Amino acid sequence: MPFQPIDSQRLYQKVADQIGELIRAGEFKPGHRLPPERDLSKQLGVSRPVVREAMIALELAGLIEVRTGAGTFVREAANGAEALGDVGHSPYDILSSRMVIEGEIAAIAAREAGPDAVATLSRLVDAMARAGVESDPDLDRQFHVGIADATGSAVLAAVVGWLWQMQYAPVFAILSERVHLAENLEATVQGHRAIVTALEAHDAATAKAAMCEHLAQVRDIITGESLVAAALAAEVQ
Repeated sequence: MPFQPIDSQRLYQKVADQIGELIRAGEFKPGHRLPPERDLSKQLGVSRPVVREAMIALELAGLIEVRTGAGTFVREAANGAEALGDVGHSPYDILSSRMVIEGEIAAIAAREAGPDAVATLSRLVDAMARAGVESDPDLDRQFHVGIADATGSAVLAAVVGWLWQMQYAPVFAILSERVHLAENLEATVQGHRAIVTALEAHDAATAKAAMCEHLAQVRDIITGESLVAAALAAEVQ
């Protein structure tokens, strides 16, 4: 296979660029089925989540199409497809960064948040729970930005808002839809309640841990790691 290893520090766009160049060069003809995700991961020297994100970028560029149950194929019109554009940061990187940044913010908020701020956050969680699957995604934004607001720093609130907004970039949005992230509401509500409980107790360490656990759970769904873990557990049993 004419693949070259990818530097582990590079973004998924590098993988998409390499595969895209091979398609345009004729290494993979229209209608050709690309190797499975696990094989590409090994040949390119990157994780499967990176390959998954790269495939979405190539799909957005019109180079490939995903056929459910059959695999990923080079499109007939791939030669005339547009060059890869900016389709957003890696979903894995976004959520990993949020864990670092928002974990620390939650710890600060646990020390600084007053009763009114905690009450507002609790009401947001209750609103999400009542709405169920019909919950407005903006309630999640308000919750996370609200925690940053509770630190007293407008800058931190702006940073959190910006990180949250990245979820609407094309790759993140498509991946979220495919893994049915919106159906994860019950776990999201439980994660939010754990954070609020820690804030109310002014327990910085627990607040940080709860935030990181909540975002890690979302990341596992986005990357498919939760499915892998479930499969491994089933094999053990």
